[in-house]
Amino acid sequence: MARIAGVDLPRGKRADIALTYIYGIGPATALKILNAANLDWNRSIDDFSADEVNELRKEIEQNYKVEGDLRRDVSMYIKRLMDIGCYRGLRHRRGLPVRGQSTHTNARTRKGPKRGAVAKKK
Repeated sequence: MARIAGVDLPRGKRADIALTYIYGIGPATALKILNAANLDWNRSIDDFSADEVNELRKEIEQNYKVEGDLRRDVSMYIKRLMDIGCYRGLRHRRGLPVRGQSTHTNARTRKGPKRGAVAKKK
């Protein structure tokens, strides 16, 4: 089992699919990485030798920001937006949709479960 960027790549998957298990690598980026390392994307990840896996690891470490580094950067960008108090930062702070979606009836993913109506006194 190949371990790249702290992630165990799944056995028996094609190389381009297996690389997408790493945070920050999608299908297009996976193909770019395999082409840069001169490896066939159609082969299974199990079929790669230790040298080929090392080539992949080296290519990813040198040219791409993945996993912990990328997560840290994204959280720092969001924190910066919240600190400067811009509109997007306020939406993040309040837990509401950031990209202009309607919140009157939808947005349950960001807002959480519906709160029931408060019972009235008689």
